[in-house]
Amino acid sequence: QVLLVESGGGLVQAGGSLRLSCAASGRTFSSYAMGWFRQAPGKEREFVAAINWSGGSTNYAASVKGRFTISRDNAKNTVYLQMNSLKPEDTAVYYCAADTSRPLVPIHLRDRPGLYDSWGQGTQVTVSS
Repeated sequence: QVLLVESGGGLVQAGGSLRLSCAASGRTFSSYAMGWFRQAPGKEREFVAAINWSGGSTNYAASVKGRFTISRDNAKNTVYLQMNSLKPEDTAVYYCAADTSRPLVPIHLRDRPGLYDSWGQGTQVTVSS
């Protein structure tokens, strides 16, 4: 497992932007697939976006496609989630996750929380209307 620490959450008005960061420990970050999930009050945790080890493949939930962008900087052991055109329904705790042992799983299958073995503590994003 790897230690993950999210940052960048906060309160923003609808239509605004935020960039979340997730810093990872360990010397093999560049071999991990990474994902972002979110959980709103009273709802189950849901997939937001995923990125493969190199950053060459990404996958997005339909609800955020075209508005959110996942990226990574392997030199900095960090994955990012750029969130634009935010909506009140994007309000949730956002979690970063790492799959440290299955680098070859196709990116379109990385919407499953069970694939990830390490999770951050989460960062709150609140979008006001």
